[in-house]
Amino acid sequence: MPKLVFLTPEGERFEIDAPNGTTAMENAVKHDVPGIEAECGGACACATCHVYVDEAWTAKTGEPEPMEEDMLDFAYEPQPNSRLSCQIKMRDDLDGLVLTVPAQQA
Repeated sequence: MPKLVFLTPEGERFEIDAPNGTTAMENAVKHDVPGIEAECGGACACATCHVYVDEAWTAKTGEPEPMEEDMLDFAYEPQPNSRLSCQIKMRDDLDGLVLTVPAQQA
């Protein structure tokens, strides 16, 4: 089972065993990661699960699809490595994935 790491602006580290096929957002909500509200429940209809993907992982997580890109326009301070955590599906090759919660969400 891949490990998923969320970092908060306050320096908290949440290391989660994330089952394959689940989303990063589902795991964040289940483990009460601060700043991941997921108001739309993972429907890619809000930006309340916005995260920054660690630079070492951006190639593996891939680029946002057009619908996700549209939603990222509503995120606070989107960066080139911004993603919605509801759109990142966990799989074995993402073992150790590091995502940072933006300060404005925490």
